[in-house]
Amino acid sequence: MKTKVELKRLKYLIVDVDGTMTDGGIYYDEHGNELKKFNTKDAAGYFTAHAVGIKIVVITGRECAATARRLEEMKIDYIVQNCKDKVSYITKFMSDNNISKEETGYIGDDLNDLGGMKMCGFVGCPEDSCKEVKRISDYKSPVKGGYGAVRDISFRMIRSA
Repeated sequence: MKTKVELKRLKYLIVDVDGTMTDGGIYYDEHGNELKKFNTKDAAGYFTAHAVGIKIVVITGRECAATARRLEEMKIDYIVQNCKDKVSYITKFMSDNNISKEETGYIGDDLNDLGGMKMCGFVGCPEDSCKEVKRISDYKSPVKGGYGAVRDISFRMIRSA
């Protein structure tokens, strides 16, 4: 885990959706609409991060109305869907907003998160993340993605600061 001084520098938290905020499953109804199951416990992690001044950036490689609705309900600061190149997006976002690596955290679970995670000063992951992500994470939650892992990681990060 990072030191208190390092964690106090965090101003932005980037979060992946599938496998992190959800269990990684993709469900379709009889009309072809994509459905996802979000864990309500994760909302407390976002609200707590906001309360201490951390802005939330959610980046996902897919586009889904259910995701947009959930993120808007939680008043997420930045919502980026259908992002095929997370590294390029994060690079531009950090440059445009004059954000340093030390000011940014990342919660993700899979290979498509690795590049972005390496750009951040704090990295957390759910229990069921791939081994490559676990290897570079500062905190490995004992909670699986979609079952409150975001809350656990956010609380750990904030309490440690």
